[in-house]
Amino acid sequence: MLIIGCDYHPSLQQIAWLDNETGECGERRLEHSSGEAERFYRELKQRGVQVRVGIEATGHTRWFERLLAELQMELWIGNPAKIARQRVRKQKTDRQDAQLLLQLLVEGRFPRLWVPSAENRDLRQLLWHRHRLVQMRTRVKNQLQAIALNEGVRRQHRLWSKQGRAQLESFALGPWSTRRRDDLLRLLDQLTPQIVELSQAVEQEAERRPEVQRLMTHPGVGPITALAFVLVLGTPQRFRCGKQVGSYLGLIPCEDSSAGKQRLGHLSKQGNVLLRYLLVEAAQTAVRCDVQWRRRFVRLAMRRQRSIAIAAMARKLAVSLYWMWRQAEGPQATAPFGSHVGQIEKSHGVQ
Repeated sequence: MLIIGCDYHPSLQQIAWLDNETGECGERRLEHSSGEAERFYRELKQRGVQVRVGIEATGHTRWFERLLAELQMELWIGNPAKIARQRVRKQKTDRQDAQLLLQLLVEGRFPRLWVPSAENRDLRQLLWHRHRLVQMRTRVKNQLQAIALNEGVRRQHRLWSKQGRAQLESFALGPWSTRRRDDLLRLLDQLTPQIVELSQAVEQEAERRPEVQRLMTHPGVGPITALAFVLVLGTPQRFRCGKQVGSYLGLIPCEDSSAGKQRLGHLSKQGNVLLRYLLVEAAQTAVRCDVQWRRRFVRLAMRRQRSIAIAAMARKLAVSLYWMWRQAEGPQATAPFGSHVGQIEKSHGVQ
C-alpha cells in the first residue's frame, strides 16, 4: 500500500509518500488548476496501487474527496489541533507538514475524525441555505423598518400586513430613496417564497426520519433544530455521555485552571455554528412555552445574567436531546435534567 501524507491547500497540495512494501519514499508538489493532482492519482489507479491519503480537516476539499471516492482510495481526515500538537520544531513548512502527516499515518497515531456521508453533507447545505436566506430577509426588513421610522411610522411587525405594506409604499420619498424602497420590497417578495419552499423541504425530510420526529416532541424543538441536531451528531453512539455532546457543540466555557484555582471564561464555540444558534433559539422557545424549563431558567438567571442562563439552557437542551435519541424509547421527552438522566417520565406534545 502507498501511504500519502497530504498538506492540502485550495490551489495545490504538498505530498510525502511511502510504499510500505518496498520502502520507497518521496515528495512532490501537485498543482490543482493544471490538473496535475488529478492525473497523479489516476495514474496510481491505473497501476493498481492501493492508496491511503491523510489530510487535515479543512475546507474546499469536496472535489478531492469525490475524486478519491471515485478511484476507490482511502481518505483519512485528521483533527488539526491534535496534529499541531505533534509538531516539535518551531519551523513550519508545507514539506514538514506533509512529512508529519505521513509519519502519523505510518506509526498508527493519526487522529482520524468521523466524516459524514455525502447525503448528510447535502442536507446540511439545505439548512445552511435556508438560514442564510432568512438572515438576508431579516436585513431587508430592518432596512424597510428604518425607512418607515424616518417617516414617523412605527408599526413593528404590523408593517408587513396589507395595511402596513400599503402605507410603506405610499411614502413620498426622494428619487433614490424611492428606488431603495422599491428594490428592498422586490427582494422581500423574492426571498419569502424561497424560504417557504426550503422550509417545506426540511419538514418533508423530517417526516421520513423517526429520530427527528422523536426529538421534535421536546418543548421548543421544531423540524429545523431536530434535523440539524441529527445531521451534525450523525449517531449518538459517537458520544459516551451528555458532557461530550456539550463540548462537541462548543456550549461549555473555556477553562484556564491551575494550582487549585478554577478560571472559567466564555463559551468555547468550537462546534457547529448553525446548530449552536438553533439550540439557543430552541432554548428560548422552551423557556417560554414549558413551565419546567421556565423554572430552571429563572433559577439560573437569578444567580447569573440572562445571557449566561440561556446559554446554559441551550447546553441542557442539547444533553436532553442526546439522551432522547440515545435511549430510543419512543417519542417522549426526558424529564430529568443533566448529563446522566434517568427514565423518561413525562411526554411533551407539540401543537
